[in-house]
Amino acid sequence: MAEGTVLVADDDSGVRTVIGHALGREGYEVRSTGNAATLWRWVSDGEGDLVVTDVIMPDEDGLDLLSRITRIRPELPVVVMSARNTMLMAIRATERGAYEYLPKPFDLNELARIVERALASPVVTLHEESSQRAGLDEAMPLIGRSPAMQELYRLLARLVGTDLTVLISGPSGTGKELVARALHDYGKRRHGPFVPINMAAIPRELIESELFGHEKGAFTGATSRGVGKFEQAEGGTLFLDEIGDMPMEAQTRLLRVLQQGEFTTVGGRRSIRADVRIVAATNRNLRQFVRQGLFREDLFYRLNVVPVRLPPLKERVEDLPDLVHHFLGVAADDGLPQKTISAEALRLLKSYSWPGNVRELENLVRRLTVLYAEESIDAEVVRAELDEASAGAAPESDGSTDSFGESVERHLSRYFAAHEDGLPPSGLYGRVIKEVERPLIAMCLSATRGNQIRTAKLLGLNRNTLRKKINELQIPVVRGVQ
Repeated sequence: MAEGTVLVADDDSGVRTVIGHALGREGYEVRSTGNAATLWRWVSDGEGDLVVTDVIMPDEDGLDLLSRITRIRPELPVVVMSARNTMLMAIRATERGAYEYLPKPFDLNELARIVERALASPVVTLHEESSQRAGLDEAMPLIGRSPAMQELYRLLARLVGTDLTVLISGPSGTGKELVARALHDYGKRRHGPFVPINMAAIPRELIESELFGHEKGAFTGATSRGVGKFEQAEGGTLFLDEIGDMPMEAQTRLLRVLQQGEFTTVGGRRSIRADVRIVAATNRNLRQFVRQGLFREDLFYRLNVVPVRLPPLKERVEDLPDLVHHFLGVAADDGLPQKTISAEALRLLKSYSWPGNVRELENLVRRLTVLYAEESIDAEVVRAELDEASAGAAPESDGSTDSFGESVERHLSRYFAAHEDGLPPSGLYGRVIKEVERPLIAMCLSATRGNQIRTAKLLGLNRNTLRKKINELQIPVVRGVQ
């Protein structure tokens, strides 16, 4: 049986009773109170081996009490509960020394596991003085109360106080840049710059110059020294969006920066120290890219220090009403008509698959506020919009009966829907051809064990054409096998 005394503070007697019974069955002695003053007296007297406390207390804010507890008994683990299930709440609790943050309602078995883990290991706190956080924007950087989002908040709360490299994955439109900005805005580097760069939107031949800068005369058109994103992000955060689209030669240079902490400009000889935090994002399966030889394995592990996965909207539809009301408010702040939405309209929105994710939802909400005169958005209006959206995209499929063309068309329609104005960045033809051509050639080379004669025959290409494409697309080939 477990041992130890747990002090529980919550102004709801029902919550105290349930927690008391659950932890009591595990063998813990549980003492409960409905106010902060009693809890503070117990802690001050040296009682208890662990604290479980709510944030909202009748006589004192639980987070203020948490700060005082960690000052006098830093070794005492404190688990904070709250019905205000936001990212900011998770961050504040972590900053002030909470061992763990639990959003209400929570699983009692999870609480028991947390208590057992906390009592079995020393407490390590990562909190900062609250004065350092004064003046932070109170606007929610991320919206949602679903279990998936609560797990995300708890993970981000642990990461904001570190400089660890983070790799954010998830479908287009899920908010990867929002997460990157949250890590920066609430982290140690918030006073430095946040510099984003989208690898998919930059011509391949310019990526190294964009990242690392260039010297005057380094290439045709370089009439003056150019400052790259690494220098611009000095002391802050560099966000590498769509990292899967980075060319192989740029991957090699980026790996060197991550390994050595310094870089040289294009055409330069002097090493420049890189004091930046790297946050990368992708909507691709980078592990698969590594297997296909399209992404360096050593760079993947350098970037994937802390993986963060963002769920598609269809996996957290319970967050949709909060998101809709948030977007309606943002639209009104931007000067668009103030609208409300009916419960039936929200139910219809929940039934849609949302291939464009949160970005598609935001675009729809803004469109509804402009195109329809009624003050309340009703179900008929939403149904018409969703019918039109569904007609423009092929139905979900596992791909087993689709032709290749149908599969491409389905993915392209989602890609268009995922962008704010319905149009992706220019150069789409080249990107699509590259995405198809590169893995196709790589897979054929793998199937023929690097035999370029057999690969050319398999593809129906001239051998010289194949070699040219291998060089242009920088596809790794097993040397010595022709």
